[in-house]
Amino acid sequence: MSGNGNAGNAGNAAATAEENGSKMKVIRVGTRKSQLARIQTDSVVAMLKALYPGLQFEIIAMSTTGDKILDTALSKIGEKSLFTKELEYALEKNEVDLVVHSLKDLPTVLPPAFTIGAICKRENPCDAVVFHPKFVGKTLETLPEKSTVGTSSLRRAAQLQRKFPHLEFKSIRGNLNTRLRKLDEQHEFSAIILAVAGLQRMGWQNRVGQILHPEECMYAVGQGALAVEVRAKDQDILDLEGGCSVPVAVHTVIKDGQLYLTGGVWSLDGSDSMQETMQATIHVPTQYDDGPEDDPQLVGITARNIPRGAQLAAENLGISLASLLLNKGAKNILDVARQLNDVH
Repeated sequence: MSGNGNAGNAGNAAATAEENGSKMKVIRVGTRKSQLARIQTDSVVAMLKALYPGLQFEIIAMSTTGDKILDTALSKIGEKSLFTKELEYALEKNEVDLVVHSLKDLPTVLPPAFTIGAICKRENPCDAVVFHPKFVGKTLETLPEKSTVGTSSLRRAAQLQRKFPHLEFKSIRGNLNTRLRKLDEQHEFSAIILAVAGLQRMGWQNRVGQILHPEECMYAVGQGALAVEVRAKDQDILDLEGGCSVPVAVHTVIKDGQLYLTGGVWSLDGSDSMQETMQATIHVPTQYDDGPEDDPQLVGITARNIPRGAQLAAENLGISLASLLLNKGAKNILDVARQLNDVH
């Protein structure tokens, strides 16, 4: 299991437990019930099994608030952790030992008792357009005037409304299977916007009609990556290292030791926006071992193979960019967006 900013080293404690026949016989893995969530969780478990064939894994699937409420836009539900709360409750009650999430579904701040123990290698973070069969071969730009495009994300709708003002954007809920069925059978939508990574994991690459590059639509923080959440004090599980509801988005590039971070905010209709780019030097050696003085946990992520200096540089870059946007008026844009969203 590798990481994009948090690589895993499927640690020594698991090996010791395996050799000694100690308590870690069965690892209980929590996940959402959707087909995509199960595919993602199965991939993480497969990586762990390959590293430690002597361990057993039990997958426990459950429904979350976001899965149960399907007749309301995500941004209108008014609750944080829509796709994670029930899973974290099971983790807190020791009903599961680790939980697999889409990283973008996690809130910015985790509950104090939890940490991200591993982040799997990130797949394509971009968004994709899936077209109704009668519009296959089109692009968003060439769709007819007033065509309806479905998305559950204010981030996507705000950016694309600005880029493609001839289109209308409407909320669409449900898992990937449900949304594709609505697109194909109900004739309400000309296209829908989904994450490239999700379509790839489902084996539905052939449905991708257009990939939206960051110049057209910046992606959500963490999109395309899987996160393994664990109890912060559970050392045995930690050694197994292996939201899109607001119109805020990012694009990151690492080149020649420099981390370039572009961030943006948009009004709900895309008429007002603000974007800025900043950079910081990020040096991560090929081999790195934490010294005893290192505290590997930072902003809710335990990344033992990433030097603390690199983690701090990345965190400070994010804080600096956020401060720059706020100082230039981003808060006003977001406040208006929240007010309009509440009214609608």
